[in-house]
Amino acid sequence: MSMNVGIIVQARMGSSRLPGKVLMPFYDNKTLLETLLDSLHKVENVKVVVATSVSKNNDELELFLQQRGEIVFRGAENDVLERFIQAAEKNSIDGIVRICSDNPFMDWKGIDELVKKARLCNADYIGYKVNNTPSILTHFGFWGEFVTLDALKRVFHSTEVGSPAREHVTYHVYKNPSEYYCEWLEAPDCVQGRDDIRLTIDTFDDLQNAKKVYSDLKAINKDFTLQDVVTYLDNHVDVKASMVNNISQNKK
Repeated sequence: MSMNVGIIVQARMGSSRLPGKVLMPFYDNKTLLETLLDSLHKVENVKVVVATSVSKNNDELELFLQQRGEIVFRGAENDVLERFIQAAEKNSIDGIVRICSDNPFMDWKGIDELVKKARLCNADYIGYKVNNTPSILTHFGFWGEFVTLDALKRVFHSTEVGSPAREHVTYHVYKNPSEYYCEWLEAPDCVQGRDDIRLTIDTFDDLQNAKKVYSDLKAINKDFTLQDVVTYLDNHVDVKASMVNNISQNKK
């Protein structure tokens, strides 16, 4: 029986540094989250689920998504690992592509590659590496990661509530390669060696930078690539300088 791979997007309104960021206007009358979801829906034959928490401040988020026909799951606020397991079970997903909702520049072609690889191999975890570092630990904001439901359940039963493993869903898996079979994809050459690109959104500054880069690139090419992003930033040193400053202030 082939694995049922699905995308689960982690989203909530209660961000500490930029509350409500996922529903802030981003591009072309669409919110940050809608922009990301539009991109993810380009990946064929994959269900997309938004997993948020039962916290009351996410009522608005659930309604917003339901009105747009998106699939929403609500689970634990702090035990994000449990939320992912339940969201996957409820939607019959046994191979999860995990996406963080504050990454509007998510490369859907990279997600497509992840899905294809997941269906061909029996890895517990597949992630992208950039500069020899798991992409989830960087501030680029271009890549997702794959993990099996089975691996998450094993983590759940071997870790305690309140541990980093429960908040950072895949952390325990890729940190323990002797217990879990991990495979890695290399990020494209155009971003290797770079440490001056920050397109994940944690702060208002991040949001302003990302909006400018995104709208400028869309005006040139609706289907811009990661190479286009890199070229743009090399030609806009003011934006790049702001990103470098934000990187130093917001270490992962």
